[in-house]
Amino acid sequence: MKLSVADAEQDAHLREIQINSEIVYSGGFLQVQRDTVRLPDSKTATREFIRHPGAVVVLPMFDDGSVLLERQFRYPLKEIFVEFPAGKIDPGEDILTCAKRELEEETGYTATNWQFVCTVHNALGYSDEHLEFFIARGLSAGQSRPEEGELIEIFTLPLTELLEWVRVGRVTDVKTIIGAFWLEKYAATRWTLPSAG
Repeated sequence: MKLSVADAEQDAHLREIQINSEIVYSGGFLQVQRDTVRLPDSKTATREFIRHPGAVVVLPMFDDGSVLLERQFRYPLKEIFVEFPAGKIDPGEDILTCAKRELEEETGYTATNWQFVCTVHNALGYSDEHLEFFIARGLSAGQSRPEEGELIEIFTLPLTELLEWVRVGRVTDVKTIIGAFWLEKYAATRWTLPSAG
């Protein structure tokens, strides 16, 4: 959410101003940036953070209230995790286009009804990553086309069971936890989704 000029002026006592910046690592996917900043009290500090292109998260929900999930090995933690379909936004790519692409590539499913849910900044202390959440309804099965090296197992689960998996710690992936809570409120019509446009 972009701040108005009045809000920006009101928050001046909290803002840090970039003095200089350098990329200290650049890989095929992520970059690490180190900035020197001037603090509101005129002192300087160093800020290191990961540059991330952002990602979409798809919450695929069937008419019976069950959801489509994935099981995938995640190398940094050396474990298999239960997750909603998700993927990196390509440069210049529309987020809805990305969501449709990722759902089909990873699961083979397509959807006729897409609704934007929210934007989440999931690691704001050390990354500029943002997650764009969509609910996908009107699902139809098809052939998945995962990227090379991407091994994914898909399955369905009642939303109530997914919420129980979250409660007992069987699901620990943050995007999946957030998505499950959103779907719970959406299914109970407690929360409404943002209007289009």
